[in-house]
Amino acid sequence: MDHLLTIITFVPIVGMVLILLSPKDQHNLIRWIAAAATLPQILIAIYLYANFDTATTAIQFAEKYPWVPSYHINYFIGVDGVSISMVLLTALICFISVFASFGIEKGVKGYFALLMMLDTGMMGVFVALDFFLFYIFWEVMLLPMYFLIGIWGGPRREYAAIKFFLYTLLGSVLILLAMLGLYYYNPTRTFDMTQLAANASSYSMTFQRIAWIALFIGFAIKIPAFPFHTWLPDAHVEAPTAISVILAGVLLKMGTYGILRVNFGILPAASHELAWIFLGLVGTINIVYGALCAMAQTDYKKLIAYSSVSHMGYVMLGLAGFTAAGINGAVLQMFNHGTITAMLFLLVGVIYDRAHHREINGFGGLASHMPLYAGMTGLAFFAAMGLPGMSAFISEVLVLIGAWQLHPLMTVFGASAAILTAGYMLWTYQRIYLGPVNDKYVGFSDLSARELFTLVPLAVIVLILGVYPHAVLSLLNASLVHLNQVVLSAPGAAVALAH
Repeated sequence: MDHLLTIITFVPIVGMVLILLSPKDQHNLIRWIAAAATLPQILIAIYLYANFDTATTAIQFAEKYPWVPSYHINYFIGVDGVSISMVLLTALICFISVFASFGIEKGVKGYFALLMMLDTGMMGVFVALDFFLFYIFWEVMLLPMYFLIGIWGGPRREYAAIKFFLYTLLGSVLILLAMLGLYYYNPTRTFDMTQLAANASSYSMTFQRIAWIALFIGFAIKIPAFPFHTWLPDAHVEAPTAISVILAGVLLKMGTYGILRVNFGILPAASHELAWIFLGLVGTINIVYGALCAMAQTDYKKLIAYSSVSHMGYVMLGLAGFTAAGINGAVLQMFNHGTITAMLFLLVGVIYDRAHHREINGFGGLASHMPLYAGMTGLAFFAAMGLPGMSAFISEVLVLIGAWQLHPLMTVFGASAAILTAGYMLWTYQRIYLGPVNDKYVGFSDLSARELFTLVPLAVIVLILGVYPHAVLSLLNASLVHLNQVVLSAPGAAVALAH
């Protein structure tokens, strides 16, 4: 049991090798190899959840070995309360995405091999505690996503893939420069994130501000935060369903996770000085702007994409509050948004597979002959709206409670956007599922067993966390409260608080 994090990270690479060794015409064999490679991740994630010590802020299940000793680079992985929920989310989303990809018929071997590589890159980001290793995993994830969109996407796939690549590459360059600065200006010359955090006071305030902004832009592109968000709707619309699920369910969370792990952990004084504008104000803009853009969409998938922009704004606003409620609510929102938005993109994929278009006004009355599908969509829509009794309600309320103490005006705008969310969700539901039946779609089959298999686990989690959020909050609280205290006690924090 000493190498569980290594196994959960690299078992998809074993699957990728087996897929590459398989005959390319054995599509079913390739699909089931991919499923078999992601199943151990689920089992290990459950074991980690069951054996995680919620009372400590220490790194758990750690593994550390010298990698490039002459430059103080180590293979250092582990989890704490900041990352454990993201490991669970990644394992779940990747497992579900494999089954959501069973309908892929073009280049099956290449598709699933790249999917396995993407899985390892994402999982590695959440377990890496050496900044150099973190950056390697961050980059590993870029190439498979580029090809998965560019080869298996829609009509404008090349444009969407190149746009995604260029935006992400810009962010990667800024993260790389900041990482090198943190290494060279630290007296211990290390990439170890725990040591960098311990020596945070050794950085001058000017350096902290420059590094913080560079890191923020790098991570904000992934969130995506306004005005770096424009790659996301194009990528979502053109990507295959399962890739949209991964993109919204996991990749967006890597941006806010990076801010927590690096900006807050290593540059706490700059975090307190700059977060009110770069997280609080920009997060509020995300919430309102994303909701307004979603309301204007006629493409079902693009509407859900803009709703992701809006809902990730709550995460940023929660982080800017510097309260236990705000930071816990923000990370819980990351988890909840991952499950809810995965459901939404799966449901868009269901109707696209049957109708081969996503124009909202082109449907109508689907509930009368696809009742199970309409019911599952209703549940996902109500969850996205933050209805009490569903998971997002708890996380959004915690964010608003936490942000109110420091940013009351931003909180008012953020809370008011709930009306916009309800507006575009209910209007969309009315146009697609209610009203007069469109005769062209009367013969559509309801949800298949495979589609239900991908949707039901997510729906169950949404309902459980709606009434028992402690199942995830208990994992987060100790580490996040400690991290928040580190930021509050950083030199210059009292001055920053005055802003």
